[in-house]
Amino acid sequence: MSSTADQLQELLRGSEEVLPENGLAERLAAKAKTNQPLKIKAGFDPTAPDLHLGHTVLLNKLRQFQLQGHDVIFLIGDFTGRIGDPTGKNATRKPLTEADVAANAATYKEQIFKVLDPAKTRVEFNSSWMGQMSAVDMIQLAAKSTVARMLERDDFNKRYKSGQSIAIHEFLYPLVQGYDSVALEADVELGGTDQKFNLLMGRQLQEQAGQSPQVVMTMPILEGLDGVQKMSKSLNNYIGINEPANEMFGKVMSISDDLMWRWFELLSFRPLSELDALKASVAEGRNPRDIKFELGEELVDRFHGEGAGKAAKEAFLAQFQKGQLPDDIPEVTVSLEGNDAPIGYVLREAGLVTSTAEAVRMVKQGAVKLDGEKVSDPQLRLNKGVKLLMQVGKRRLAQVAIAS
Repeated sequence: MSSTADQLQELLRGSEEVLPENGLAERLAAKAKTNQPLKIKAGFDPTAPDLHLGHTVLLNKLRQFQLQGHDVIFLIGDFTGRIGDPTGKNATRKPLTEADVAANAATYKEQIFKVLDPAKTRVEFNSSWMGQMSAVDMIQLAAKSTVARMLERDDFNKRYKSGQSIAIHEFLYPLVQGYDSVALEADVELGGTDQKFNLLMGRQLQEQAGQSPQVVMTMPILEGLDGVQKMSKSLNNYIGINEPANEMFGKVMSISDDLMWRWFELLSFRPLSELDALKASVAEGRNPRDIKFELGEELVDRFHGEGAGKAAKEAFLAQFQKGQLPDDIPEVTVSLEGNDAPIGYVLREAGLVTSTAEAVRMVKQGAVKLDGEKVSDPQLRLNKGVKLLMQVGKRRLAQVAIAS
């Protein structure tokens, strides 16, 4: 069994912030003395029927807590969903109807168990307690905070200063989310960085209720396929967890090498020691594409069953090769003086472009591929000791061995 320090390191993996700073370590130590698991809570408003990989960042963290024996509470905010949280928005978000919430919540329950263990997951709906509140109860809850405190929330503050309207019911959202932690007596609450204010409200309300304030753990927002903007359906840079296996695998293979490591940290269940070994192998010359294959297989297996990832990889390679590549691709060796060189230099020395400037231009146009993957970074550096299929446009191809 791994040490307590190793377990804590895995739980903290990828997290953006933990408040208080040593709170999780202290809570784990205290519970260990009584041999009691922690109650780990994460809330999801059923605002859309389908989840994508960005949503699974929190699910993965819940899974890590599950694997260490803690009690996981997946909270469906069917009540808060009807209020509408405008986090990150500059205008009031339209509340969902009761029918919308019910339909979306039903699909959530089905999808989350592709990550979480259903036998060890407690699913709750916050309408169970909020729906029982009277008008007097809600007024008493509203009295737990002040307008000044609410205006500390960044999006409210910006709207207030710019003269944009803030509806009274929007102030209720952080209070209701905070009260959820009181109702569930949560030890730890997880949320995205954009939820920090709401998570801290839970600590405040728990303290006022005489409970030990929960530890707050924020997780970063996952970047989408473009590696820049957060993963979002509206930006069309997402991978839905219900997408076909082959489509999911192909999208994973389209991400940049830098983004690959970010996804490994936030989406993979492989131990940190294995990720360090993979990074070392790339530094020693292993093709990052092969590492990306492993990430693609892991994710496809998770959402489509064991063996689906390998099948998707084989389909990807077959599609890449079928009818696209000539049989007589020239083989070229490019020598480097150092350990690596810019892609423009390698393309020029391989005779695929006439100049470094042309190489940069072609990369920016999306016309350069390495092993079938489009290159988007004109400053990409290639290591010696690798062999790549390099392609510029449709007709200029070469198997390029990079040697010292």
